[in-house]
Amino acid sequence: MFQRLLIANRGEVAVRIARACRALGVSPLGVVSEADRDASWVDVMDEVTVLGPAAASASYLDPAKLVQAALQMRASAVHPGWGFLAENPRFATLCRQHGVRFIGPSAAVMRRMALKSPAKQAMAAAGLDVVPGSDGPLPDVEAALAVARDAGYPVLLKADSGGGGRGMRLAANDAELRTGYAAARAEALAAFGRDAVYLERYLAAGRHVEVQLLCDSYGNGVHLYDRECSIQRKHQKLIEESPSPALTDDARHELGLRSVRAALEVGYENAGTIEFLRAASGEMYFMEMNTRLQVEHPVSECVTGLDIAARQIEIAAGRPLGLVQDDVRLSGAAIECRINAEDPSDDFRPTPGTLERFELATDVGPGTVRVDTHLRAGDRVSPHYDSLLAKVIAHAPTREQAIATLVAALEKSDVRGVETTIPLHLAVLASEAFQSGEYDTSTIPGWS
Repeated sequence: MFQRLLIANRGEVAVRIARACRALGVSPLGVVSEADRDASWVDVMDEVTVLGPAAASASYLDPAKLVQAALQMRASAVHPGWGFLAENPRFATLCRQHGVRFIGPSAAVMRRMALKSPAKQAMAAAGLDVVPGSDGPLPDVEAALAVARDAGYPVLLKADSGGGGRGMRLAANDAELRTGYAAARAEALAAFGRDAVYLERYLAAGRHVEVQLLCDSYGNGVHLYDRECSIQRKHQKLIEESPSPALTDDARHELGLRSVRAALEVGYENAGTIEFLRAASGEMYFMEMNTRLQVEHPVSECVTGLDIAARQIEIAAGRPLGLVQDDVRLSGAAIECRINAEDPSDDFRPTPGTLERFELATDVGPGTVRVDTHLRAGDRVSPHYDSLLAKVIAHAPTREQAIATLVAALEKSDVRGVETTIPLHLAVLASEAFQSGEYDTSTIPGWS
């Protein structure tokens, strides 16, 4: 096992990884920008190094600075968390070249799965269904038009290197596709440094379902069941739950096993997530693979009792998974709300500021409540980074009880000094669509 591990991230994810380190007897080492130098969350680290200015490009997004910090602090491993450099094969390669273990898959696998077209081709070869569309990046708009006419409108243009809705355009006809093609390429270039885009048939009323995986370096793999992530704003997730109310137990079991087989087929190692789009007719289409720990991993931890972050570290240290699929049992239901410093009534405008009060309730029932956060009253929410304040997760024997527990926790919470998304979460949880489990990615139920 590693003795010292550098956490190449900040905020809530840094605290989460530090907690996993402590559970394994590993010393967590932190890095901060100048803007985070006095942040309260750095107290959970044994040592901290300042990387550089507040701008992420000069601190958290600088691979060389992070590797240098790891070497100076005598870290034998680096955990990238999520966001920033978590899916950057150059960073993974740089770590390996300097004898530092990168906690995640190999750079080669990461590179293959990072580009959407090669990932689709690999997963199709491994037996997963993919959305009809182009086989790879489109060379020009005429090629896009030909594929769209064959696949059938409406279609969706997507950045080959992207995510989070950037470089994405919906087109219902040839004219919209011509306009959207140029716009998608320009946005992709600005966001990811590559203007390559591909095209898929747009599946209306689809549902975003994903499967959490753990694979070791000895060819063993298991799934930790599925998560439903269809409550989104501009392709950013707001509420996640496990298991998905859209799947039967048989469908859930089959999807999980197919996902494990596909991951092992491409030589995947460590924690990862395969994301699917479920069509209204029930077909499950591969969308992408996230080669990292995900923000919403706590719901999977709650329903399986497994510490995914700790398992990541153990796998990277060379330990076998020590699990077969029958060892992973699904227990109850879990739902997570991402509490952000945003005003949902003002188009989700970020609201940085000082937390005058920050009390998130956990003493409610009938289930249990977990709060993952890096903040406390008196802390300042920085305008420089993600606006996530906390994740509130309810776990109970039934979905109905998990909803009731989460509502009670949010209603008893007291956050002042910044506007938050709590009103939105309460509206969604109370909506008929969410209560029934009959919702999709097209709307935010209960919120106009």
